[in-house]
Amino acid sequence: KAVVSTQSTGTPIEAIQGTYIDKKCPFTGDVAIRGRLLRGTVRSMKMKSTLTIRRDYLHYIKKYNRFEKSHKNISAHVAPAFLDLKQGDPVLIGQCRPLSMTVRFNVLKVIATAASDKKKFAKF
Repeated sequence: KAVVSTQSTGTPIEAIQGTYIDKKCPFTGDVAIRGRLLRGTVRSMKMKSTLTIRRDYLHYIKKYNRFEKSHKNISAHVAPAFLDLKQGDPVLIGQCRPLSMTVRFNVLKVIATAASDKKKFAKF
């Protein structure tokens, strides 16, 4: 399996020019991103340098030939380069080695959304 380089997701400017030290940061620390890349929205930021991401998906029920809405919450480490995150922001997270009891992912990128007054299509 290939290791995802930081060139494919882009290293944030704060990580290049900043002077912070974070051993769990994928840009300045010793953590390699390998495995899955997932998208989700920020659910809560109550923990120090960790946030909770919600992933919505549809689960197929064969008996009824229909889908049901489901979701998963995933904990992810936040590098000091992404301190301007807020609840509801879409983010890209990458899998890494276990960083704590619940954290196995790292925030790689904040996905830009088009700011518009019109209503947009929501997934659910």
